[in-house]
Amino acid sequence: MSPFKGQTGLKRILNASGYSLDGLRAAFTGEAAFRQLVLLNVILIPVTFFLNVSRVEQALLIAVCLLALIVELLNSAVEAAIDRISLELHPLSKNAKDMGSAAQFVALSMIGLVWAVILL
Repeated sequence: MSPFKGQTGLKRILNASGYSLDGLRAAFTGEAAFRQLVLLNVILIPVTFFLNVSRVEQALLIAVCLLALIVELLNSAVEAAIDRISLELHPLSKNAKDMGSAAQFVALSMIGLVWAVILL
């Protein structure tokens, strides 16, 4: 059992929130792709408030944008874990990083597809 798992209640929630903010800060400062996606979200999410779409469609437009941020966080976490284990070139490390990249490609494609279906 992890020594970091001992907290309960409000203390656990506060600790978890701090860890989450640390992760967002690390992603923003260390990952150019994350910063680019944040910029995309800063542009696209406000645009949804000016579109003539239903609330469900607006929620979907926003959700796919946020999903790309989630995927980028997971992709960056996989890359960091792989690099922590070894910087040696290895086929399994390449596969893991390539699959994370592929997940992000799918998420970005989903943004384009959902926005196109709703707006066109």
